[in-house]
Amino acid sequence: MKIGWIGLGYMGTPMAKNVLKAGYTLHVYNRTKEKAQGLADEGAILCETPQELTEKSDVIITMLTDGAAVKDVMEQEEGILAGLDHSKIVIDMSTVSPEDSVLFSELVRTKEAAFIDAPVSGSVKPAEDGTLVILPGGNAEDIQKVQPIFDILGKKTVHFGENGKGASAKLVINLLLGITMQGASEALLLAEKLGLEKENTLEMILASAVGTPLVTGKKQLFEKEEFPAAFMLKLMSKDLGLALKEADKNGASLPLTKAADQTYGSAKEHGKGELDLSAIFLELKEQNS
Repeated sequence: MKIGWIGLGYMGTPMAKNVLKAGYTLHVYNRTKEKAQGLADEGAILCETPQELTEKSDVIITMLTDGAAVKDVMEQEEGILAGLDHSKIVIDMSTVSPEDSVLFSELVRTKEAAFIDAPVSGSVKPAEDGTLVILPGGNAEDIQKVQPIFDILGKKTVHFGENGKGASAKLVINLLLGITMQGASEALLLAEKLGLEKENTLEMILASAVGTPLVTGKKQLFEKEEFPAAFMLKLMSKDLGLALKEADKNGASLPLTKAADQTYGSAKEHGKGELDLSAIFLELKEQNS
């Protein structure tokens, strides 16, 4: 099985590396060619266009910033659609809206190919370790065919149903991610206002029932108040916006999500978008200074 990978950002690069290390023939394409060179040095085959990559691959995986980027790489003149036929499977692992995933599935099916939306839960370290949670939506038989790839990338696969359901699941888990991170940040901020040492506060949180792996993983960032990105804050802001859009469509009232959306949006406007999502602590601290 030959794999084609499009999108070599924070997440795409370590994920693609794991596919390559597993012994698969890997074709890669990235709009910024320099980002693909490291993988080429390790044995991946560089392609000039998404069409070329698609023609040379059995399974085509996209891991891009948003729905607009996925749509562009599919529909451009020498895009994925131009290289598809009935024998191929397209997997979009980007975080996009459920409507976008359904649209992409319809576009792919015009070429009689299969489509799976399979966003992931996890950031750079799980991507490097191959311990992501894979959230596919699509035909069960198609998912079974590519399960060996998912097993390389993640520790668990949870099939949610038809196309669009994987994208829906990703918005649900990222909603909880955003709220949890803001909650932890607010707790640390209040502790600071009450004169409690941050180290002791973190020790308390991590020893308690709310000491989640998320807070454990961000402990050093909170201590140093330095927030290099594992999952960029601007992407969290994007995902909360998508979640609220879906909530409005489906008649759900999400007051905590609305509050978090405002805070992350403010942090992005104040220049923190390229930092880790845990930099929401800095935004809250500035609002309280």
